[in-house]
Amino acid sequence: MDLHDYLRILRRNWVLLIASVLAGLMAAGAASILVKPTYTSATQLFVAIQSSGTVTELQQGNTFSQARVQSYVKTVTTPVILQPAIDALGLTETPGELAPRIRAKSDPNTVLIDIEVDDASPVQAAAIAQAVANSLIRGLDSLERPRAGGTTPVSLSVITPATAPSVPSAPNTRLNLILGLFAGLVVGLSIAVLRTALDHRIRGEEDFRKTSDAPILGTIAFDQDAMKKPLLTQTLAQSPRAESFRQLRTNLQFANISGKAKTVLVTSSLPGEGKSTTATNLALSLAQAGETVCLIDADLRRPMVSEYLGLERNAGLTTALVGQTDVMDVLQPWGTDQLYVLASGQIPANPSELLGSDQMDRLLQRLETSFDTIIIDAPPLLPVTDAAVLAQHVGGVVLVVGAQKVKKNDIEKALSALDLVKATVLGAVLNRLPAKASDAYEYAYHSSDKPFKPSGSSHLREGDASLDVGVWQSDALEEPSSTRAPSVFPGTHRR
Repeated sequence: MDLHDYLRILRRNWVLLIASVLAGLMAAGAASILVKPTYTSATQLFVAIQSSGTVTELQQGNTFSQARVQSYVKTVTTPVILQPAIDALGLTETPGELAPRIRAKSDPNTVLIDIEVDDASPVQAAAIAQAVANSLIRGLDSLERPRAGGTTPVSLSVITPATAPSVPSAPNTRLNLILGLFAGLVVGLSIAVLRTALDHRIRGEEDFRKTSDAPILGTIAFDQDAMKKPLLTQTLAQSPRAESFRQLRTNLQFANISGKAKTVLVTSSLPGEGKSTTATNLALSLAQAGETVCLIDADLRRPMVSEYLGLERNAGLTTALVGQTDVMDVLQPWGTDQLYVLASGQIPANPSELLGSDQMDRLLQRLETSFDTIIIDAPPLLPVTDAAVLAQHVGGVVLVVGAQKVKKNDIEKALSALDLVKATVLGAVLNRLPAKASDAYEYAYHSSDKPFKPSGSSHLREGDASLDVGVWQSDALEEPSSTRAPSVFPGTHRR
């Protein structure tokens, strides 16, 4: 991974990182509060040679004392030195229990001995340090005294008496907080990298581009209101969602610049990625631009277009394919633009065979002579073969990719299924992108006082409820079209 990938990981997991750092700081703070304070008192001794000879003798004596100092340091924690100190203070501890709390050291090439003592009481720490220093002086005087009698060649004296410390030496709250912050950051980064490595979902444009070379025709941000109001006609024409579909319409026209893909199939890898709402709103956007559009609900397993538009579903595509009626008689006009809807009709027992039949091919060819564009809402590619079969009869396929839902291998399988039937993939639409993510675009326009007026109504069915919806239209969005179908087909009526 390069620097850009790491920055993307940080951007996507910043909440996790902050939570991990805060957890580290809280753990460090709690440890600092719960740990019992420890006080450290120190004393320092000077080792000297008791002789007053020549310079040479003094140098030899200094070398001798430096060599003996290291032995004196190790003697500090022995019972010979600690037991007299324990007896002098009346402690209940044994030399073995006291020794771990005592540290003695000496810097190289010096004759200084430092003794440090840790204790829960600052006064007790100072008393023990001083007692151990005094015991060391007396003990070495006894150990170094010649057996033949006389004075010891080495003398020890306290040059820094032990004092009671005013602040504890442990816990070091500042150090603990720094370590907690660092540990939390390391843990958070590790989890974020691991999470990213194990997460194969498509979260944005970058993830999709790493999975496929198919062009991205549009990006649609997730809108909570779209769950209740999925149609463009239910939102202001200057909203980000409406602008996203206008951008999709424009990019689709550029992708189909040769004009060969007059019939466009809209599908997805898995259910729930938003293909039906995308197909419906794309058809609405094309109709608002002045094109004559036919929207076909070819999802013969879970038809949703008629539910979104509030149209009759029982007569439609399957009715025409089995020869019960002419396709022109079951087209239902919708709204004030040149948009006609061919509902799914009765759900058949063999959707794949019906969609892949010669009758379906002839039906599409006939509709292409009357409409500028035909948008087909097809079933998802992976659960069933309907979309792959139908893709052979259309000029191009648009794949809807539901961000946060579909995985990379699902996209690869879906595109492989289209490649297997030699379908022309015009591009992909990234749907349900996080509104505040860098992969989602936001648009803001200043509207005039009354740029749009309701010019009609439709009925959006949700269960048993019926909701009146205003159809919004802007004269500024109208683009003249050279080819228009008849305003009303035989056997149909305008809503």
